[in-house]
Amino acid sequence: MTDYAVARLDEIDEIDDGRSPLRPVRHHFGITSFGINAWTAKNAGDRIINEHDEADDGHEELYLVHSGRAAFELDGERIDAPAGTFVSARPGVKRTAFAEEPGTTIIALGGVPGEAYQPHGWELWGPLTPLYRAGEYAEAADRGRALLEENPQYPALFYNVACCESLAGRKDDAIAHLRRALELDPSGQSRTFAKSDSDFDAIREEPAFKGLVG
Repeated sequence: MTDYAVARLDEIDEIDDGRSPLRPVRHHFGITSFGINAWTAKNAGDRIINEHDEADDGHEELYLVHSGRAAFELDGERIDAPAGTFVSARPGVKRTAFAEEPGTTIIALGGVPGEAYQPHGWELWGPLTPLYRAGEYAEAADRGRALLEENPQYPALFYNVACCESLAGRKDDAIAHLRRALELDPSGQSRTFAKSDSDFDAIREEPAFKGLVG
């Protein structure tokens, strides 16, 4: 095994969650020290970066327009961003971006200031998001469990599977997978989310759930 790897962007399989297709660069290379992914818009006018503000996660993010041309909106201000442009956004800044040209690609890097990066594996759940939104919770949970067998290191995968199992009425499985998510997430972020996540309403009064979230 060598200590380096090489790949072109189009050699990294694209993941589509029904919103903005992304290429999971961090996961592809097995990087664990920082987050990095790439989004590509097929058409001009497509949203590339979904609107969010990172207020809950506390992530600083740096975006690079790799190719094409993008228009960023940062706290309501529109920024023209041709290829080669860097855009930095701190936690709390509402941000989104749209393609001005077909094939526009944006690379995003992020992490929490002062904290060691912890990969959660959220990007691998993307293809199952449409099932979740459609209310196909049992199927999403089953497919998620297959992902867990291949990627047992990611707390976000365990957490999302637990959500779907709770919604599908699989209480014991939901609690077991939530427990593993919390064990893998020393930051405590998963526990904080679970306290108010409506996906767990079906098991919220279970003693085992209360014992997990406090």
